[in-house]
Formats: sequence, structure tokens, C-alpha cells
Amino acid sequence: MERLDLLALSDFVLVARHGGFGKAARAGGRPKATLSRRVSELEASLGVRLFERGGRDLKLTEEGRALFERAGSLLTDLEEAAVEIASGGQRPRGRLRISAPLLFSQVAMGKLAADFALAYPDVRLEVTSEDRPVDMVEEGYDLVIRVDPKPDEKLIGRAFLHDWLVVVASPDLSRSSLAPVSAVVRGNDQTERWTMTGQAGEAQLAVDPILRLSSLIMIRDAVRGGVGAARLPISLVSRDLAAGRLTRWGDVAGSDIALWALYPSRRHLSARVSAFLDLLKQAFPTGVPQELAAYVDR
Repeated sequence: MERLDLLALSDFVLVARHGGFGKAARAGGRPKATLSRRVSELEASLGVRLFERGGRDLKLTEEGRALFERAGSLLTDLEEAAVEIASGGQRPRGRLRISAPLLFSQVAMGKLAADFALAYPDVRLEVTSEDRPVDMVEEGYDLVIRVDPKPDEKLIGRAFLHDWLVVVASPDLSRSSLAPVSAVVRGNDQTERWTMTGQAGEAQLAVDPILRLSSLIMIRDAVRGGVGAARLPISLVSRDLAAGRLTRWGDVAGSDIALWALYPSRRHLSARVSAFLDLLKQAFPTGVPQELAAYVDR
């Protein structure tokens, strides 16, 4: 294989992120023909097809998806490092507005905000906790943190934490293979069966939602009280499992989730946003759920 062309790789990531050559050309200010040629050259050098070009939509192949996941994160790292160097070590100042989901705000944002305020006293940090999608530009946010956000060609970012759901219950709660198990669910969840995976393989658990709560922390506390089983993030219940306050019945199949930090444009990434992204990297260097649990216990 020839030496990898980083410009071609960057153009591939741009096209993959925007889902087409036309959209990528408009977003990146590069000719559509140039992007097409660069991607074709990259495919030739790698000896694989990165896009399926049939039909109206441009779709990543399996190889293309794997390259995009790795290269997108790598190029973001390089660009953020370049911005930091170009700023000449300028000390962040001004206002930084962040929107974060309720659970992450409850368990971690207070400590993160305190660490940030102590490290950057010239920045006025404002954090709003909400699970709804927000319009960063219209609502004036500099950074948003979201769980598995939908692709948005106007936003870029990185996944900084990964988690998954587990089925947990009080050690006193009995589990039957016949009768539905009393369950605590979030909101208007109408699921009647939970699919779990474990050492014995995949299993179905019939549930009877007897309690509906709007907060995952409320659900965890109710499960601790022995009222029923629940599906909760492993990071939220790992301490309870270790202490024997809860038992783990299995993992929820296909429940891998990622927490993303998103911002409008890497070209004008402010020193304030860059500093907060660095703080997230320091707090969760590998992004595994155990790091979040340890950070909460800090």
C-alpha cells in the first residue's frame, strides 16, 4: 500500500460526515469533483471500496465505516491540537454555555464545572440540564453533550464516554421464568419483554411495569428499595453491584450507548470550548463506564 494521503483521508471524512459529495463540497468549500477524485484515489491506495455509489444515497461500506470511525476521531484530535498551538497558549476567558443531559449533569457536571472554574477563573461557565434536542446556534450554546445524537452536518464532536444498560434488582426480589417480573420503567415505556444477554446466552424477561418514573436516579433508588427490576446504565449501578445492594440479572441486548460532546465548527473552536474538551479527556481518558463511576466517587 502506498503512503496514506492525509488530505485524501480528510476529504473522505468530510464526505462521510455529510453523507454525500454535494453536501460535503458546500460545507467544506471544496469542489465536488476534487472530493470525488480524492476519495477515488484513497480507495485505490487502500485497495477497498469505501462508499456504495448505487442509488441516490451515498452509503459507507463496512470498510468505509470502520475507517470513518477511526479516522474521524484522529483528525479531530489533530485539528484541536492545531487550534491549541495556534492560540499560543492564550488563556480562555469570557462566557461558556453548555447544555448537558439530566443524568450526566446530576452525577458529574457539578464536579466538572467546579474543576473548570478553578482552572479557568476568567471564564463564566453556565450549564443547563435538559434531555431535549437543542439548537446550538439559535439558543446560544457553545457546547452540547448528548447521548447517541443523530447525525447533524452542522455539528462535529467526539464520543467521550461509553456505557450500556444492565437489568438489576434488589437481592430480595425473586425472579420467575413464568410470571412477569415487577419492573420500574422510565416515562411511558410500554416494553413488555426485555432481551438480556449473559453467560447462558440470550434470554427474554417478561415484565410488568408497576412504577413509572422520569429520572434514572429515581429508578435506581426505587430498585434499591426492592419494588422491582429495572434497566439502568452500568456506570450508575456499579457501586451498588459491588456492595451487594443490587444484583445483576444480565446485560440489555444492543444497549451500547455513547455520550458525545458537540460543537458547531472546528474552524473557529474557541479556547473556552477547547479547554472544556481537554477537561473531559482528563476526566475520562479511555471513556469506559468505570471511569464515570470512579469520577462520581472521587
